[in-house]
Amino acid sequence: MTRRWIPALLLSAAAATLAGCSTTRVVEGQVQSFSTLAAVPSPATYRIDRLPSQQTPAFDAIAALAEQSLARAGLQRDDAAPKLLVQVGVQAGTVPRYDPYWPYGPHGFYGPYRGYYGWGYGGWHGRGWGVGGLWRMGEPTPLHRRAVSLVMRDATTQASVYETSAVHEDVWVADPAVFGILFDAALSGFPQPPAGPRQVRIPFAPPP
Repeated sequence: MTRRWIPALLLSAAAATLAGCSTTRVVEGQVQSFSTLAAVPSPATYRIDRLPSQQTPAFDAIAALAEQSLARAGLQRDDAAPKLLVQVGVQAGTVPRYDPYWPYGPHGFYGPYRGYYGWGYGGWHGRGWGVGGLWRMGEPTPLHRRAVSLVMRDATTQASVYETSAVHEDVWVADPAVFGILFDAALSGFPQPPAGPRQVRIPFAPPP
């Protein structure tokens, strides 16, 4: 009788595991923030200051995600009377991922390198190849790299008062929703974030 239950239990456990994996993931963002703010500015208003490269409809979705995260951080958009000017940057691309058993990995003939290719908004140079150029046959699947940055300036003095960034690398990607998660990670601790680099983990339910 006991043996008959074992396959059923294993199947149930496997199904539960797969169901959990398919509904929720955890986005790990490497975050670093710098602040001169003692408290949330008053009034807590801002305007997104778009760069020339961001004056396109394609950037609207990114701006909307940034606005949602800024609202969760306690800031309110007010283009007519902003206390802060917020500059948004995003970056997307791929980087090689090495398997220690792959012959041309970090300890192989080509040595370690971390090439990158992708696109960016916000003044980041998002294009570049690492040593070794194109990925070679048999190399492990590259990582998807997504990064965001936010720079806040006092609208009156133009002084920079807050700077933060978040970077995420994984074998899967869910654009553009993952950028919203990274904006949340980047704004964690606002307006007085912990000093130094930190890892922020945020649960994320990918869209179906």
